[in-house]
Amino acid sequence: MNIEEIKIISGRDKHGNKESVDELVIKKGDVIILAGPTGSGKSLLLSDLEQLANGDSPSGRKVLINGSEIDSLDMPITASLSQNMHFMMDLDVGSFICLHAKSRGIKDTKITQRVLDMANSLAGEPLSASSNLTSLSGGQSRALMIADTALISNAPIVLVDEIENAGINKTKGIEILASEGKMVLIASHDPNLIITAQKRVIMKNGSMSKLIISDAIEREHLNYFLKMDKIIEEFRERLRNGNSLTEETLELLKENMGEQYEK
Repeated sequence: MNIEEIKIISGRDKHGNKESVDELVIKKGDVIILAGPTGSGKSLLLSDLEQLANGDSPSGRKVLINGSEIDSLDMPITASLSQNMHFMMDLDVGSFICLHAKSRGIKDTKITQRVLDMANSLAGEPLSASSNLTSLSGGQSRALMIADTALISNAPIVLVDEIENAGINKTKGIEILASEGKMVLIASHDPNLIITAQKRVIMKNGSMSKLIISDAIEREHLNYFLKMDKIIEEFRERLRNGNSLTEETLELLKENMGEQYEK
């Protein structure tokens, strides 16, 4: 089934009141952020989409596929990525990729290397085809799953739940998924991810309370946010590699932060 559009019809909040956002439309390549405090209903919205809610979940929402209600599908339409992802199979990375590609009918002989290259562009520490799945770090596991989902999985929708401290290049990972035509929904507290997306839904009391479309002013803010994030990542790598922070790095921080830096 070729899925061009998903529409989530509003339901009710925790108190039984109608949601402020009447509907949420998601198309191929869209990245939509779900923002809100813990307990605001982000995970429930992801669950509604994953289970093709038809007014039968606590939220009362309905999910339409290409404009129609669908009770069930022959195959899952969602792939999920979360903060706590680890592999249980005692298998090397190359064999895992080959098995998954074979199960999807993919005959590209270079698929293993393509997945590895993409995963290594995201992970802080590289992995190889001979790496054992169970020995991968959390960041390596998530990088591999993002690459695998982008290049092998035929699920058109990717649900991402809290990957703030995932040990990967989060922004690039989301861009990769969207560039492969995936519909991406992300529950996040990360300001970089929140304003990177073209649309974001503000969750409150279990409901979609507001839909915000990112504008040029926000994108200008994003440039500064990404610059600060890059600086933090550089310092993180220095500390990870056993380096100390010195007067030189302090001056570098002052130079980049300008008048906003104070001891």
